[in-house]
Amino acid sequence: MEAVLAEADRYRDRLGPFGTLYVGGGTPSLLGPAELRKLLGGLRARFSFAPGCEITLEANPEDVLWDMAALWRDEGIERISVGVQSFDDVFLKKLGRRHTARQALTALETLRRAGCANLSVDLMWALPGQTLDQWERTLEEVLSFEPEHLSCYELTVEEGTPLAGAVSRDSLPDEASACVFFRKTSQLLRRRGYIHYEISNYARSPVLVSRHNVKYWRHVPYLGLGPAAHSFDGQSRWANERSLKRYVAGMRQGVSVVRFREKLSAEQRRLERLFLGFRTGEGVSVDMVGATPEARDAARRAVRRGLLRLHDDRLVPTLKGWLIADRLPLLFP
Repeated sequence: MEAVLAEADRYRDRLGPFGTLYVGGGTPSLLGPAELRKLLGGLRARFSFAPGCEITLEANPEDVLWDMAALWRDEGIERISVGVQSFDDVFLKKLGRRHTARQALTALETLRRAGCANLSVDLMWALPGQTLDQWERTLEEVLSFEPEHLSCYELTVEEGTPLAGAVSRDSLPDEASACVFFRKTSQLLRRRGYIHYEISNYARSPVLVSRHNVKYWRHVPYLGLGPAAHSFDGQSRWANERSLKRYVAGMRQGVSVVRFREKLSAEQRRLERLFLGFRTGEGVSVDMVGATPEARDAARRAVRRGLLRLHDDRLVPTLKGWLIADRLPLLFP
């Protein structure tokens, strides 16, 4: 805690006012009342926050107790993002999660009773051995709480992780099955009134989108504090030391904890804006893909293939386009 606030001192009064504050990247719901007040109070003393600033806290279901939920509300944290992942104990065990399905349900009930009016829930699909019917039951279960926001991610297994050693590749859905999961998720949630505003994210109305995450997708500047935190100022990005031990030691010694820094070229910034923009329901402006005849032809071909649609001078990905979102920028060299 002291190291994070010491790092904040290094940026004091240089940035802001901030429109969002996201306390995440790990298990911030473990913070007790004194620790949380110290963190939020310390940040408020060092930075300027805009009126109506969106404050989000990530929470694990096993940490959501009545007194903590009330504390979060009283500290001005209106948006709680709960990492449920699944309501099936078998899948939770495969994922190595500490909570049970019962704890996940109790957590959502507790937050609602404590007055949480901006509830976001993280879920995973394409789990080992998961069927489409099981996934649809998960969605129906979470919809009974009428969450304001849902993040539905495909499970990705990284080599060298404990999960990679515990999960058989044969038990994961193939590409065709994953496409079905993705389409069905979008169709079901849109029928229930949700806006599919980014590949993995859904909101019950435009005002309930994650204002914080939208900033990443719009490629605007942001500041990250803490070990492994990333920052971006519009021209350059940098990342902190990943090791907690080395991060704290560096802050105590008064030395830089930045371990990676790069200045982006104009072409890199353009490609990143395309990459991020094509992940969203806003898409990208026609001008951004380029004004050359080749770029215009590429846009027309993508529209004919059903990957993009033209809406108010913006190229907006379709569901088919989102299935290959990472490759869409490559259509516009």
